[in-house]
Amino acid sequence: MPKTLFRVYVIELSKKVYSENSRFRAANPQFNGVLECLYVGMTSKDPKERFEQHKSGARSKKGHKLSSNIVQKYGMYLRPSLYQHIDPVASRSEALKIEEGLAHELRRNRYAVWYN
Repeated sequence: MPKTLFRVYVIELSKKVYSENSRFRAANPQFNGVLECLYVGMTSKDPKERFEQHKSGARSKKGHKLSSNIVQKYGMYLRPSLYQHIDPVASRSEALKIEEGLAHELRRNRYAVWYN
C-alpha cells in the first residue's frame, strides 16, 4: 500500500478578504495592501483537488466541513510558484510545521496570510 504524502499549497485570495474579514485583518497588521492576500494549507490530496473542495464547501461523509470559509468565499486560484519548491512529506505533523513556517515567511515578506 502506497504511503500517504502531505503537500503544502498556497491559494491567492481576493483582497476583499482584508476589508471584509476582521479576523483576517487582525492576523495581518504588517499588510500594506501592495502584495496579495493568501491562504496556506496542507493536504494529502492533489492541491487542485483540495482547492476544489474548498470552493465547493465539501463535507466529509460524517458531515464535517472540509473547506475553509475564507477560501470558499475569497479563494481565486492556486499559486504554485509559492509552494512548488517544497517537497511532499510523509508525516502530517511535519506538513503542519512546514505550513506554519511558510505562512510566517510569507507574512515577513509583507503578504497577508491565513492558515489553520
